[in-house]
Amino acid sequence: MRLTLKALRANSSMKQSEVAQKLGISTTTWSKWENGKSFPDVAQVKEIEKLFGVAYDDIIFLS
Repeated sequence: MRLTLKALRANSSMKQSEVAQKLGISTTTWSKWENGKSFPDVAQVKEIEKLFGVAYDDIIFLS
């Protein structure tokens, strides 16, 4: 099942600030990723995969 970043976060019952802290980024950066205003680089995608236990192909990046 493919999910957006927002859905992944919500399903994990985390706030944007919590995800941002775990990834070592700002809350603003995470918000931009959720809303498709910018995108994570490859290293950051790997961290997102680890955090949520999903594969790249399971993540929907909004554009």
